[in-house]
Amino acid sequence: MQNFDYRNPTHIVFGQDRLAELDQLVPQDAKVLVLYGGGSVKRFGTLNKVLAGLGNRTVVEFAGIEPNPQFDTLMKAVHIARDEQVDFLLAVGGGSVMDGTKFIAAAVPFEGDEATLLQHGFAPLPIDRALPLATVATLPATGSEMNMGAVVSYQGGKFPVMSPLLFPQFSVLDPSLTFSLPPVQVANGVVDAFVHVVEQYVTYPADAMVQDRTAEGILKSLIEVGPVTLAEPENYNARANLMWSATCALNGFIGSGVPHDWATHMIGHELTALFGVDHAQSLAIVLPSLWTLRKDKKRAKLLQYAERVWDITEGSDDERIDAAIAKTRAFFESLGVKTRLADYGIGRDQIDSVVQALEAHGMVALSETGDLTLDVSRAILEHAHS
Repeated sequence: MQNFDYRNPTHIVFGQDRLAELDQLVPQDAKVLVLYGGGSVKRFGTLNKVLAGLGNRTVVEFAGIEPNPQFDTLMKAVHIARDEQVDFLLAVGGGSVMDGTKFIAAAVPFEGDEATLLQHGFAPLPIDRALPLATVATLPATGSEMNMGAVVSYQGGKFPVMSPLLFPQFSVLDPSLTFSLPPVQVANGVVDAFVHVVEQYVTYPADAMVQDRTAEGILKSLIEVGPVTLAEPENYNARANLMWSATCALNGFIGSGVPHDWATHMIGHELTALFGVDHAQSLAIVLPSLWTLRKDKKRAKLLQYAERVWDITEGSDDERIDAAIAKTRAFFESLGVKTRLADYGIGRDQIDSVVQALEAHGMVALSETGDLTLDVSRAILEHAHS
């Protein structure tokens, strides 16, 4: 097991009908900026419950944080936060709203060009201040409600934003708030959480028994509850397990002391930026092909994955690995998430633009071993076409 530091200060408030507790969770004298995306939080009454829970505090609202939150949109909120002198941020929504709120928390007190906050990759931001923030999660997918990371879109690229100052102080996770989600968002959430896990698990052995077994448990839970929560949108227990699985997939625990990959995410980000493919859909396109072409690099963990997650124990090593990859692709497809570039109208002649974007963004040595070159990325995308 590799050396690691693990700390997660986020207070999770999990369960039904917890929004009234906001009055105790948010500082009494806080001036709160409530941030959200489209109209669904209004339409389904979530926003009214949040505002009621905040009691008599002064509240400012900012709407319109889009999927794959845009730097220019977030800067509008930064200016409002400064002008109104808010001192607490509350994100109400899914991963994009949470991610955008984290960037805003870092940018409001920042003195300098805020765009430079997007230049640090996975290294912590060089900041010593951020506004305190919290979240009300309405979409189980990204795990942003319990980690210090965000991704912001800017000038055609997607950029990580990381800092220990950006952990939410608390996150309210009420599975019943997800009952009204469209099926495509639920399916995307299952895939997103699944790929978060395997990007930290299907790498190379590190003799991290607890992390591996926890990762396998999350994966098996997602396989079990994913179809149920699609078929039965108001099945509370299924939604509760999906929501907690998505949170645990990226709260840092299973990634402690083990190598990480993230190549699927980096290639997928370019598909989203260039073609508007949903984030989870991009992951479903890339992952099976990446594993197929990189199976010699990931052989030991793919065999472990095949046996422990899919119960595949017969056949040669290659046959078991191929069966596990096929099972993974079939699982995504069973949720209604297509796994080929051609399914999204992306032609082979457009692969060049993806490779060029990877090069422009410095994504030239990806994977847990740093040897996934642009040529390998091209081969993965070609394999993923049809």
